[in-house]
Amino acid sequence: MKQLMLGNKALARGLYEAGCCVVSSYPGTPSTEVTEEAAKYDEIYCEWAPNEKVAMEVAFGASLAGKRSFCGMKHVGLNVAADPLFTCSYTGVNAGFVICVADDAGMHSSQNEQDSRHHAVAAKVPMLEPSDSAEAYQFAKLAFEISEQFDTPVIIKMCTRVAHSQSVVETGERVEQKTVPYQKNIAKYVMMPGNAIRRHPVVEERMRKLTEYAETNAVNRVEMGDTALGVITSSTSYQYTKEVFGERASILKLGMVNPLPRKLILDFAAKVEKLVIVEELDPIIENHCRQLGLTVTGKDVLPIEGEFSQNLIAEKLGLAVPESKKLDEAVPGRPPVMCAGCPHRGLFYTLAKNKCTVLGDIGCYTLGAVAPLSAMEMTLCMGASISATHGFNKALGKEGEGKTVAVIGDSTFMHSGMTGLANIAYNQSNSTVVILDNSITGMTGHQQNPTTGYNIKGDPAGKIDLEALCRAMGFSRVVVVDPYDLAECDRVIKEELAAGEASVIISRRPCALLKYVKHNPPLKVEEDKCVGCKSCMRLGCPAISVRGGKAVIDTTLCVGCGVCQQMCKFDALKA
Repeated sequence: MKQLMLGNKALARGLYEAGCCVVSSYPGTPSTEVTEEAAKYDEIYCEWAPNEKVAMEVAFGASLAGKRSFCGMKHVGLNVAADPLFTCSYTGVNAGFVICVADDAGMHSSQNEQDSRHHAVAAKVPMLEPSDSAEAYQFAKLAFEISEQFDTPVIIKMCTRVAHSQSVVETGERVEQKTVPYQKNIAKYVMMPGNAIRRHPVVEERMRKLTEYAETNAVNRVEMGDTALGVITSSTSYQYTKEVFGERASILKLGMVNPLPRKLILDFAAKVEKLVIVEELDPIIENHCRQLGLTVTGKDVLPIEGEFSQNLIAEKLGLAVPESKKLDEAVPGRPPVMCAGCPHRGLFYTLAKNKCTVLGDIGCYTLGAVAPLSAMEMTLCMGASISATHGFNKALGKEGEGKTVAVIGDSTFMHSGMTGLANIAYNQSNSTVVILDNSITGMTGHQQNPTTGYNIKGDPAGKIDLEALCRAMGFSRVVVVDPYDLAECDRVIKEELAAGEASVIISRRPCALLKYVKHNPPLKVEEDKCVGCKSCMRLGCPAISVRGGKAVIDTTLCVGCGVCQQMCKFDALKA
């Protein structure tokens, strides 16, 4: 059956048809939908793991047991999972083991713009890179075959455009796979130094065989056109190149980007007059070609940062950009903001009012750094808020302790925050940690996590008690506040910062967008009382604006949270 599919949905369909049995992932845009779609198939056990490292270890364990398995994550998640990745490259697999990493060129929803091909090169594992939904579907099945044929984990590298665009996919039926019997093999699976030394040559020999595979397999293909120009490319860059050049160029389209072929590239280069490498982010293919002794055009004209487009490629390679495909005027800026009724808003307003130094974390609450709140001063990676606050306070002592706060979401805390909190308890800094518990993983689209009490399918699951956990980790001061109550937030923040010991504040209020949350009626402005002081605008709530010198509330956005009402000294905001 042919149908339009998102790249992520197509990849999940490929997993299903390939007989995948176990999926463990951590949500991260743009990879999230792969696991959400896989969870719709009853034949596949799916779960959200606390973090990517755990997800990869779960999937490896399932492979070890003899079942085809998968884990998915975004590019920064692969950093977290790098520890098991590099070593399971040495152990190899039992049943097929596939890893999806989704890169985010252009940083639409990420804190950096790294190129995950480096992980494949460094870990010495094969990487496939689809250019559309049909290939995402096909490569998912091919990845399991390569994994089992070459005894290796296989990475599929997606990117934002492939993950979140649609193209036609012709689907088939699921093929159940026999369980591969597990056999005890200490030399293969116990990676202590004596065994690991003997496994390294196995990895190198595997890469040589994979390079031979890349020379002739249809995953890499040549499309001959005009031989005056030859382009070597992959992923979405291939789509852009085809649209720009059509038959005016010959193209070597690489579907396997690690290991890269040698003879195939040299033969292609010999057939064209000029060779151009078109690839987003780092010059992986370009450097490989230069090592082969080829003269190429690449990052000397194309950018090393940002997302490519048809217009960009045409412009950088000296072609006219068609007027019909060029915007004459810049699109107005539309900065992201926290939603109307977001429970984090009141807490951030209070922190800013108290002139706290706020070290933050990864989540939708990172928008607490945006004006007018401008409350967050640091965001690094998952869990770093707590560890960095400890270091900040150890460096400054009392000068920092009385005003420095770590802010971290409930899902992020489960991901990487617990070890940082353990460090505070163990190494004794007088630090205040605020856990923003909005009862869901918000930024990536409302996925469950270990604190919500539900699994990926919405069924009841084990639930971690944050208060009990923090107390068990050595914190006697654990306070729960409602971020809609500004006076209570103010009191608790002042008390905990003034305390002579470490403490945890849990700011608890469900995300305003959760379907089960019942909102109050929207507020109204009594114009005769409004003096236009704009105090309510300091919240940055998208439901509030000022027109004609008076506050205006958009009743289609307002959820009646009452935070702005508490700020108005003139009682102009009414329920």
